[in-house]
Amino acid sequence: MSSNSFGKLFTVTTFGESHGPAIGCVIDGCPPGLPIAADRIEQQLQRRATGRSRHTSQRHEEDAVEILSGVFAGHSTGAPIALLVRNTDARSKDYRKIAEQFRPGHADWTYHKKYGIRDYQGGGRSSARETTMRVAAGAIARDYLATLGIQIRGYLAQIGPLRTDHTLQLDTVDDNPFFCPDPALVPELEAFMDKLRKSGDSVGARVNVIASGVPVGLGEPVYGKLDAEIAAAMMSINAVKGVEIGAGFAAVEQPGSVHRDEITPQGFLSNHAGGVLGGISSGQDILVSMVYKPTSSLRLPGKTINTDGEPVEIVTTGRHDPCVGIRATPIAEAMLALVLMDQYLRNRAQCGDVGIIKPDISQ
Repeated sequence: MSSNSFGKLFTVTTFGESHGPAIGCVIDGCPPGLPIAADRIEQQLQRRATGRSRHTSQRHEEDAVEILSGVFAGHSTGAPIALLVRNTDARSKDYRKIAEQFRPGHADWTYHKKYGIRDYQGGGRSSARETTMRVAAGAIARDYLATLGIQIRGYLAQIGPLRTDHTLQLDTVDDNPFFCPDPALVPELEAFMDKLRKSGDSVGARVNVIASGVPVGLGEPVYGKLDAEIAAAMMSINAVKGVEIGAGFAAVEQPGSVHRDEITPQGFLSNHAGGVLGGISSGQDILVSMVYKPTSSLRLPGKTINTDGEPVEIVTTGRHDPCVGIRATPIAEAMLALVLMDQYLRNRAQCGDVGIIKPDISQ
């Protein structure tokens, strides 16, 4: 199975399966001298972890990080950084009933057809368990970006029909299990998810991510555009079915006189472009939004076929998220951090300090 690596100068390769002995990653290209500690990485992993509330899968993984290489005396050495997280709470028996059935909406059918074999235990390589290592690698990237003044913040924007329409309070995001920036909406989300969980069904969600303090100049036209690589990174996350940069699809209804971000000596008057012009960062906030489909693992009976092509009824048991978007915020933040880290190193390699101009214009 190829394509398990991403990034050009800051390259991350992940490995492992949902119900295997461990998952891990190798980070190549991290600059030397960056302070790295397992507890810093685990802070981000705990934000992503299942079992934090009744609204997510009740799989309880320790997510303890083992740093195997690339770190000496608490700092990166410039050598490849290998991270390992052992799986401690897998229950493979939950999946034996579907070993010869294809779950609708999952990768079961396509993996079987492409490779002629599939790991049906928790989805194997296609499981969202793999995103643990993206968050781990992203934690290191975030710490480096912070030294440049770049901050990345994400939040839940919508679950089903419930939207965060009030004033965003981003400092409250980690105070509730939804990463919701609207404290007044949390009770409604709780009630909505309780009812949904009892029904046995699932729902989709929308997550937004903002990167502030990004310097002007990141991005490589024509085929390495910053927004193109951000979109590809977000689309690589399990269950993501759509990505917007800036105004996104709302631009369809905007006249050009509104959509264009006019510039004055004091700065831009708007940010419909989402901080990227011509594939290059403009110095404004990078604005990214993505949509997660409803979870396909349901206890509600559904139609499918087995490995012999015969029609069967399927019921998926086990521990699953009724809404994968609930804990997707740390994953989206990590992917944005990894793209910005890689693009920063690429820009520094080609342009030195020429293209790096600290943001001096406001929104």
